[in-house]
Amino acid sequence: MSEGRPLRLLALHGYRQSERRFRQRTGALRKALRGRAELVALDAPHLVPGSEDEISDDPPRGWWFSRPGAFEASEAADQPVGLEESLEAVARALEERGPFDGLLGFSQGAALAAMVCALRARGDPRFPVAFAILVAAFASRAPAHEHFYREPIALPSLHVVGDADAVIAAHLSTELARCFVEPVVVTHPGGHFVPVAAAQKEAYLRFLERFCPGQGRAEQPGAGAV
Repeated sequence: MSEGRPLRLLALHGYRQSERRFRQRTGALRKALRGRAELVALDAPHLVPGSEDEISDDPPRGWWFSRPGAFEASEAADQPVGLEESLEAVARALEERGPFDGLLGFSQGAALAAMVCALRARGDPRFPVAFAILVAAFASRAPAHEHFYREPIALPSLHVVGDADAVIAAHLSTELARCFVEPVVVTHPGGHFVPVAAAQKEAYLRFLERFCPGQGRAEQPGAGAV
């Protein structure tokens, strides 16, 4: 990691979001990480059909579908579609918009980031990242995706889990965390969002300090249980 500059994280939005929407919803996080890390959001390559927003200038997007035009995290899809295009989009962004130090993913974007971590841990040169922050993540139930989780994923990871998340249940996120080697797991009492209360801010900064030791901390966030 380069000392003297903020870390750069490629940010992967959730299903039915977009680069612009995710950027708008992570303003508090970007403020909390200012000077330590920069978030660069990426649009998923697939449009979500059948939405009133489909014809807007910022239509909802997804990273893959569990069935044609639809996605459910809990669905064991027989024929998921679209994942390879999304992996290619991430690889292209890392090459063309990099360098990047790590990934930050939310919901389906976090599930994709975990797959990227698995490929990176196996030495895939398309994904030169050193760590990932995974918020409301889950492991794909599709049999075609099982290979991502067969071996422990040896890449540093921070997993942020909402105890009241009604979209991605907490146990789905903790199950994914167990696929990683020495994961850091942080819980919060809220639902399906990227939390930035004092305890979570401290956890983000403490985790990121492992990759930018030359920066130190200009301020000490309030202490809190994580």
